[in-house]
Amino acid sequence: MLVSVIIPAYNASKYIANAVYSALEQEDIAEGEIEVIVIDDCSSDDIDAAMQPFAGDEAVRYVKNDQNLGVAETRNRGIRMARGRYVAFLDADDWWEPDKLYAQVQLLEQTGAPLCCSARVLHEADGTPAGRVIGVPQRITYEELLHTNTIPCGSVVMPTKIAREFYMSHAELHEDYILWLQVLKKYGAAVGINEPYLHCRLSEGGKSRNKLKSAQMQYGVYRYLGFGRLKSLHYLFSYAVNGVKKYYG
Repeated sequence: MLVSVIIPAYNASKYIANAVYSALEQEDIAEGEIEVIVIDDCSSDDIDAAMQPFAGDEAVRYVKNDQNLGVAETRNRGIRMARGRYVAFLDADDWWEPDKLYAQVQLLEQTGAPLCCSARVLHEADGTPAGRVIGVPQRITYEELLHTNTIPCGSVVMPTKIAREFYMSHAELHEDYILWLQVLKKYGAAVGINEPYLHCRLSEGGKSRNKLKSAQMQYGVYRYLGFGRLKSLHYLFSYAVNGVKKYYG
């Protein structure tokens, strides 16, 4: 198995089918080389009905958490379940371009990098384009990542064995950002493909919509990493400046 796609789902019955189809319909990857792991985190909507079209598809593994774990631990369950050499993360309300995984796996195997991400297109909650494409650098170092998180979670592909070395933690902070930092600190620079392979839906309650909360969480990441207050504030200021450039040009 080549790639395990991990999709945590919580009250996403309106969107989940689109996400799953976008993962299953990846081009230039042989049949049987992709599995899609959908994990329902105790949703209150009718996600079972939304997943019914995939009931007979051996490439789709649909499981339910016994209790609400949150997105970090739900992704971790997916990492533990993964049978692929690589894991890829996709949120239940987002979707991919069909050539995404092949391009990223090729680049990972060519470079030996520990992580690959891509650019993304932003959409409003109803799916209409928000008129913004956010790019990524071709190479991302640990020090550069401290200044701004240029790695969108839903675009990431990485070796499963590396993901299992760290997992995601501290959901009250930016759990994915902490993982990327840990990986880059140990294994070196990530690689990026500056093509908008990821279509990212801006939910009404998403972190990107609440800038104050996001900044507080970012400061918490720096403190978790062991940085003092002044150093944390230094990086937080850089994060704020880069965030304005990222979202508002």
